[in-house]
Amino acid sequence: MSLRRPSIRRALTATLAACMIGVTGCSSQAGGKTSIDYWLWDANQLPSYAKCIAKFEDKNPDINVRINQLGWSDYWTKLTASFVADSAPDVFTNHLGRYPELVKLGVLQPLDELPELKSIKDTDYEPGLAKLWTGSDGHRYGVPKDYDTVSIMYDKTKLQAAGITDAELASATWNPTDGGSFEKILAKLTVDKNGKRGDQKGFDKTNVKQYGLGVDKNFDYTGQTNWSPFALSTGWYYTNKPTWGTEFNYDNQQFQNSLGWYVGLSKKGYMPRYGQFGQSVTTDQQLASGQVALSLNGSWMLRTYANLKTVKLGISPLPSGPVGHPVSLYNGLGDSISKFSKHKTEAAKLVAFLGSDDCQNIVGTDAVVFPARPAGTAKAIETYRQKGLDVTPFTDRVKKGQTALYPLVYHGSEISSLMQPTLDSVWIGSTPVSALTGVNTKVNAILAEK
Repeated sequence: MSLRRPSIRRALTATLAACMIGVTGCSSQAGGKTSIDYWLWDANQLPSYAKCIAKFEDKNPDINVRINQLGWSDYWTKLTASFVADSAPDVFTNHLGRYPELVKLGVLQPLDELPELKSIKDTDYEPGLAKLWTGSDGHRYGVPKDYDTVSIMYDKTKLQAAGITDAELASATWNPTDGGSFEKILAKLTVDKNGKRGDQKGFDKTNVKQYGLGVDKNFDYTGQTNWSPFALSTGWYYTNKPTWGTEFNYDNQQFQNSLGWYVGLSKKGYMPRYGQFGQSVTTDQQLASGQVALSLNGSWMLRTYANLKTVKLGISPLPSGPVGHPVSLYNGLGDSISKFSKHKTEAAKLVAFLGSDDCQNIVGTDAVVFPARPAGTAKAIETYRQKGLDVTPFTDRVKKGQTALYPLVYHGSEISSLMQPTLDSVWIGSTPVSALTGVNTKVNAILAEK
């Protein structure tokens, strides 16, 4: 395999420096079988996909699949390095925030050009998922494998201690002016070192023992598990179009009001401060330690929360915003094929199988994520139901059409780098939210680049 355009090689090399060591890949033929490589990053999903691949190999005895699992950061560094080193995997798990740049670099195979994948229909999957994997050029670059939404995970015992019912949390409302009934709930769930709650006289916001809401360290330009459910529930959206937008809307007043309300929770003492728990203490750990009562998180974290020994876990819908219902960001992973794979027929057979009911029902039964196909999602819901956990606050957002598509744009990494310092300053409190108006102008200038 070779990168046929020097510009691609230069672009990729520029992002890597010296990250070549430890990269493995390259398909091969041995012993009468064709060997292909499949990469993924989620260790929790590895056992399920190992089962899928074993079943695939039974159906295709002439194909051998080598699985390689890497942690999130190493995954993207080594994947990019593998394109430079001509050792990219044939098939790999892809992310909506990453694939536009890979398309622009010309390293992804358009899947609709492969006979084995031509029969895939958007209607095979949960609504909207397949659309996310269709590039601005109309080609399909990924086959959906799962999806995620956001809900509230909480400790039932802390709600009971505050005199709040599960039903009250489930029916909470929110607005950017006074936070609605949701902010009142957060105040009740916040307790200072003297036992005073956030809605009681004498509450000391500088000396908090238990916060109403946990804080996610990934405070980025999509705000998936922190500010996005609030801003999106005002009717705001990231860009001027649902997919492949040409302008961002961070200068919008609804967005800025929503973000200002969110970071203001820390000033009121209802949520930890920026960097208070560092980068190592995750929201599930905050909940498990008793430091917070509620946690906003994605469905990919369900198994982790379900296994917390110190928490009587409950799952609640997001609060209903000004649009009249909850709104969750809607994200999904897909499987892609390297443009330089020597065995595209075999790779396409694997991708088709991973996106089929044969595999997705296995993933659903194991209940690590919600599979992209409805039958697999139904199996995941049932698996959790048998464990005494109602996960429909996650799946109902899709069923009821109460989602917003993950923003697909080119230059994602540049936009993220430009936005992050200002977002951090806003979160810290050293910069007003209105500063994002100027940043939005710069972001749109990047987006306008070809």
